Amino acid sequence: MSRKLKIDTGVTKFGPYSPGICVKDHIWLSGQVDIDAGDDIESQTIGTLAKIEDLLAAANSSKADLVKVTILMTDVDDYGKINEIYGDWLGDTIPPARAAYCVSKLPLGALVEIVCEAFRSSGDYRTDLPPELEEALV
Repeated sequence: MSRKLKIDTGVTKFGPYSPGICVKDHIWLSGQVDIDAGDDIESQTIGTLAKIEDLLAAANSSKADLVKVTILMTDVDDYGKINEIYGDWLGDTIPPARAAYCVSKLPLGALVEIVCEAFRSSGDYRTDLPPELEEALV
């Protein structure tokens, strides 16, 4: 039988929700915001991604295991900045599927909120494969 387990790093929550839930190797993270990081999109995006990284680590996972990410932003003109920071944060990992939406408001006056789904250990892959085989697997 599978059990639902709470993922929590002890950061203050602003409502009745779990920061993350996992069932077996499937991980869902609630929408994360970081208004304490600053008032600009760069600071909030970096802070939000750091919170996501901490939650994934608490679930014995990492950004390499992400399979779906949803980004909510209050200003579509911030899309390029968010993309740049997000792309740098992902590094060499296989980018997950993603959706991005512009919304009128976010909780606590945040400028960006990021929701994630991951499968533990799914991001581990060999890097010593011949290029033609690596290409066939992607």
